[in-house]
Amino acid sequence: QVELVESAGGLVQPGGSLRLSCEASGRPSSISTMAWFRQAPGKEREFVAAIRRGDRKTSYLNSVKGRFTISRDNVKGTLYLQMSNLGHEDTAVYYCAETSRNWILSAMSRADGYDYWGQGTQVTVSS
Repeated sequence: QVELVESAGGLVQPGGSLRLSCEASGRPSSISTMAWFRQAPGKEREFVAAIRRGDRKTSYLNSVKGRFTISRDNVKGTLYLQMSNLGHEDTAVYYCAETSRNWILSAMSRADGYDYWGQGTQVTVSS
């Protein structure tokens, strides 16, 4: 069993930056693909970014490319999401997710491909 715990989000002004982290406990060495998803009020959960364990291949939602960076520390079992130039459209509850499967890039954005989820953390972009 793997447990994922996200760091606290927060309130950020438009154009600001924020880094989220997600710590995995249990059997972090079995984790292969990790990802961030988000859900805004009244909207469905959407993929944000994902990263594979071995080759660290990444995949991003088009609207966050160039602004968000996903990374991971395989020793600590920690996932990160560095967000910059945040806009109102980035306001959402952010969730980390993981699976022991080593997904191909085209499959990394599918929510049903992940086995464990964090509890979510609120990120609000507002002036």
